[in-house]
Amino acid sequence: MIINTELERKGDLYPSKIIKFSKEVDSAFFHTDNNVILKITVLRDSLLRFRFTAKGYFSSDFSYAIDENHSRGFNKFEVTEEEEYYKILTSKLECHIHKSDLRTGIYDINGNVLLEDEQGFHWEEIYEYGGNVVKMSKVSPDGENFYGLGDKATHLNLKGKRLENWATDQYAYQKDQEPLYKAVPFYIGLNGKDAYGVFFDNTFRSFFDFCHERRNVTSFWADGGEMNYYFFYGPQMQEVVTSYTDLTGKPELPPMWALGYHQCKWSYYPESKVKEITSKFRELQIPCDAIYLDIDYMEGFRCFTWSKEYFPDPKRMVAELAEDGFKTIVIIDPGIKIDPEYSVYNEGIENDYFCKRADGPYMKGKVWPGECNFPDYTNPAVREWWAGLFKELVAEIGVKGVWNDMNEPAVMEVPTKTFPLDVRHDYDGHPCSHRKAHNIYGTQMARATYEGVKRFSYPKRPFIITRSAYSGAQRYTSSWTGDNVATWEHLWIANVQVQRMNLSGMGFTGSDIGGFAEQPTGELYARWIQLGVFHPFCRTHSSGHHGEQEPWAFGQEVIDVTRKFIELRYELLPYLYTMFWQYIDEGLPMLKPLFYYDQEDTQTHYRTDEFIFGNHILVCPILEPNAVGRRMYIPKGQWYNFWTNELVTGGREMWVDTAFDQIPIFVKAGAIIPKYPVQQYVGEKEIEELTLDVYYTEGKETSVVFEDAQDGYDYTKGRYSLRTFTLTGKENDLVIRQHTEGKYIPTYSTFKINLTGLPFKVQSIEVDNEAVSLEDLKLNIHNSLTISKDFSELHIKGI
Repeated sequence: MIINTELERKGDLYPSKIIKFSKEVDSAFFHTDNNVILKITVLRDSLLRFRFTAKGYFSSDFSYAIDENHSRGFNKFEVTEEEEYYKILTSKLECHIHKSDLRTGIYDINGNVLLEDEQGFHWEEIYEYGGNVVKMSKVSPDGENFYGLGDKATHLNLKGKRLENWATDQYAYQKDQEPLYKAVPFYIGLNGKDAYGVFFDNTFRSFFDFCHERRNVTSFWADGGEMNYYFFYGPQMQEVVTSYTDLTGKPELPPMWALGYHQCKWSYYPESKVKEITSKFRELQIPCDAIYLDIDYMEGFRCFTWSKEYFPDPKRMVAELAEDGFKTIVIIDPGIKIDPEYSVYNEGIENDYFCKRADGPYMKGKVWPGECNFPDYTNPAVREWWAGLFKELVAEIGVKGVWNDMNEPAVMEVPTKTFPLDVRHDYDGHPCSHRKAHNIYGTQMARATYEGVKRFSYPKRPFIITRSAYSGAQRYTSSWTGDNVATWEHLWIANVQVQRMNLSGMGFTGSDIGGFAEQPTGELYARWIQLGVFHPFCRTHSSGHHGEQEPWAFGQEVIDVTRKFIELRYELLPYLYTMFWQYIDEGLPMLKPLFYYDQEDTQTHYRTDEFIFGNHILVCPILEPNAVGRRMYIPKGQWYNFWTNELVTGGREMWVDTAFDQIPIFVKAGAIIPKYPVQQYVGEKEIEELTLDVYYTEGKETSVVFEDAQDGYDYTKGRYSLRTFTLTGKENDLVIRQHTEGKYIPTYSTFKINLTGLPFKVQSIEVDNEAVSLEDLKLNIHNSLTISKDFSELHIKGI
């Protein structure tokens, strides 16, 4: 049953007065006289957990979303009793719990309101399911804005929206269509200049209403389970996002090749077609690292099999592709064909690994192979079995990555598009129905896949991509935004979705470049490539049913644009890899919407198009046909136009001219951008020199470069190189200091430094306090110089 409106008042029940209070090491318990219990746990001084039950006791505490390695510990936890409320104090927050009705208010330590209950916790008894709909409503002051919630295909600012979390196979979805493939029940509130976050960790179908039904009320509710949410205090948005990402977990570093360009289609077959595609990339000198095999590589769509007709010797083919620099990635869906001649099916039946209906028989559904049973990935034994199935694909044939699709889970020819709700799941020893397990089914499949690919790839790193996900899936997998459409509107949607996913902890995300459904024009494809190379995951994918969608399908001009931008991505690989390191090390999002970058500038609160790529590059896609430029907002600070090196001052909107082979890109003044030479694939060339593009500023700016062996796990043992560059610019002076840590020694011995924006003519240069002749450093008229990578201080003096 779907509750169409949050405020079905006639059936709503509320907590009554508090009659008992107790305190444990990190938690406070409040009992009411109608059997409601509120448990507030202090995880950190700025992170509180609120757990409610209306039945007088708590069920066992279990979550797939929470990372067991998340940070815990606080400096202060005091509870005092006031006349009308109990007060919880940490070193950063004050929380009031009203005695009369259990409503709560959260304040900073100066007493400023951060988040107050409107009706607070309430519930509705749903006898159809023998349980409760749990509800929460909060006061939302005028001017408050909301962001987050994963892959929603709507404006970045969620104010005035109502949204639903129920993982759904939404082919060719449109703008504002709900729900989509992922369920990420985490949002960020920006109230004045203070940011906070709420994570409603409930896997049932859930809803969020951001002042849609009532102007000053934000509410969220779920069709079952607990009212269980976490409150994160900023006040900076960065602190909220990093805290949420720490709680739900971070991935390991991907192999660098996974950050290259990927090519995919439904479907490349037979082997001769795959070879034709990969050869064309090398012939046209368009860099590419990965080729994908969709469902047609299998024998009758049976997972873990190969079509003998199309791919008679997959091991040889995969090895030959690898010699040419291509990693092979294959699709694996959850549906296992009901076929007594099929070993995977037989193993599943023999070991009772498939999902069952409530009355006992295996759940049967139709997907690509026809009638299928479906593994219960919420059962640890099933995940272990599933992981073992990857031995042949990965260890023997040499496949480098696995693509999980249809795992919402999708079922064909039924109106709900998914399992019946009475299907049973183990849920890691907490048995439940599909109502509870649906939203995490895809994540647990990706987890089992990750465990298998990692086991058989070792000592190399695994690569997994999933379509469906719940909070925490980023620990195991990358993702993409599903079956989009080749339209200009979808180019806008892709930009918004990937920014939102980065804010929601799932940074390693991209869209199907060019659109999956229908056929793009050459212009649309070129504009999509220009955006896609600035997404953490970069892949062209199409249904292939409307024509070709390779870069060469649109004529020479588009080939040249595509090559130019993919080459730029490959040059920026050390920058992108460093962004990834900061994501896994600190939880920083790799893409930063403008409101994240400068939340105090209210002009940014409704911007959707512009974003910061890493820490120093501002990108704004072209989202309309026949454009010769566009208006865009430049955030505070000074920025160099990437194409012209013109310096502009931000905090304003401006018109930017662009050609067909450009989009607006700006580099922050003071940045140092590392670059590799263009390669046709990662590892093609040994890096003999690292280029550092230095952009002068008056003042100070810090840049970092992270490097390691680009694959494997040595980086976890200290074998990495982390360089921190501090640039200090004065009127006739530029000083760059370098601090290094880590045991990894790169293959190159020199930096090529390109100086941009110097306001003076170079007169002398000192390296580590010793004067060096300009000739020795090969300083040329373009203000480029070559210097040892081991320098500590570079001092450039001018006149």
